[in-house]
Amino acid sequence: MRTDPPDSGSERDLLCAVLDFQRETVLLKAAGLTAEQLARTIPSSSLTLAGLLNHLALVENSWFRERFAGLPEDAPWAGIDWDADPDHEFRTALDLGPDELRARYTEACARSRAVVAATASLDVLSVATSSRTGNRWDLRWVLLHMIEETARHAGHADLLREAVDGTTGE
Repeated sequence: MRTDPPDSGSERDLLCAVLDFQRETVLLKAAGLTAEQLARTIPSSSLTLAGLLNHLALVENSWFRERFAGLPEDAPWAGIDWDADPDHEFRTALDLGPDELRARYTEACARSRAVVAATASLDVLSVATSSRTGNRWDLRWVLLHMIEETARHAGHADLLREAVDGTTGE
């Protein structure tokens, strides 16, 4: 079940609530499906719901813990040669069970929330810098980026879930 974001509130509260809404949408789209169903594709894409869950777990860890907070890579991502295997999280997702995939994503979101809660202000800058600009990101930008990333993949999840069992809508 999803919780609608509030109609008003502080900037931090609203950003976090909208991101949580998108996170819950992704989990809703993957709810109750078997490993085989989570591995299904549509004809125009190799994307799967399993891959989306694993990818979103990775980007939660990457953006909030590693890039923003400067924490070391979490297992299972530590030591992956991303240049040699750029689709690792999508490919290996098919080897994981539905409960493990959902738990991996849920736990990554919880760790991200902890980073946000421990950060004094949306204006605090990341430890890492952009490879394109050399600039650091503030927490506000990271939250906005993760809303965009998660919402885009929630849209993918809508199409994939519909192809699995016809379920549409919220």
